[in-house]
Amino acid sequence: MSTDISGMIECRPGARIWGLDDEDSVWEAGIDLYLLNQGNAYDGLACLFGVRNSYGFRPLAEDRGFPDDASDGLREKFAGYGGSSDVYGTTWLTWAELNATDWQETNISGTRTRASAAGIDTAWGRVWSVMRTLSDVHGAENVRLVAWFH
Repeated sequence: MSTDISGMIECRPGARIWGLDDEDSVWEAGIDLYLLNQGNAYDGLACLFGVRNSYGFRPLAEDRGFPDDASDGLREKFAGYGGSSDVYGTTWLTWAELNATDWQETNISGTRTRASAAGIDTAWGRVWSVMRTLSDVHGAENVRLVAWFH
């Protein structure tokens, strides 16, 4: 049986302007992963999220759950997949974390780098490009990818 990923990039535009504690510093839905067509190559899912991790990667963001402060758009999208009862591995990852990642780190066998599995030159590059652009506007901590699997 195959594994598919769904999710959305969110940003928090008000946080950079007014600070994290301001009532207008809420997460806003950005772009659906489906529109970026990043595919579901299992080495990337293993490297990033620990899903189907027969590759032996140390995942960047495994099973963090659905964010309590998610945008209304993301909540609606997640509910459309049945929510927590019908999906698994729900997690999130900020651009700040991705930007600080050692992309040359290898899997346990030392044969695959993070860059080869999910770097800028893979199908994930489109996702990273959108997140980087939003980060330039809103700040690295104010851009995140929320993902789940089915």
